[in-house]
Amino acid sequence: MRIERLCIERGLKMTGQRRLIARVLSEAVDHPDVEELYRRALALDARVSIATVYRTVRLLEEKGILERHDFGGGRARYEATDHGHHYHLIDVDSGKVIEFADAQHEALAEAIAERLGFKLIGHRLELFGRRAETGPASSARRSKVRRGEDPA
Repeated sequence: MRIERLCIERGLKMTGQRRLIARVLSEAVDHPDVEELYRRALALDARVSIATVYRTVRLLEEKGILERHDFGGGRARYEATDHGHHYHLIDVDSGKVIEFADAQHEALAEAIAERLGFKLIGHRLELFGRRAETGPASSARRSKVRRGEDPA
């Protein structure tokens, strides 16, 4: 349980409910919001309260164990800070978050910082998009748009 390990390393007292929330966060393969964390924790222990989940998430964020993201949709979403360096592509239609790494972007960010007289100490990249339409129908629509016609 990597989040529980980080909590212990940073001197946090690990109550049963904190352990539960740490477990749920450690097992998450997505970027859950607090409400989703609460639903998952509740499925494992009916005694957990939403207030405890909110307090725990806030504490873990303050201690640098969780990173808060705003991917749109009005809810903060979370992931462990020890998740490794990566970027996010957010599908604005489904809300799905795709993680990726890109050496070219890393090199470009370093080069830009250096060119402007800085040593890069961190950066974040979040891309928002829609899935590109594929197939003959979308090809015809794109052709009509390029010709200035109504694509409908």
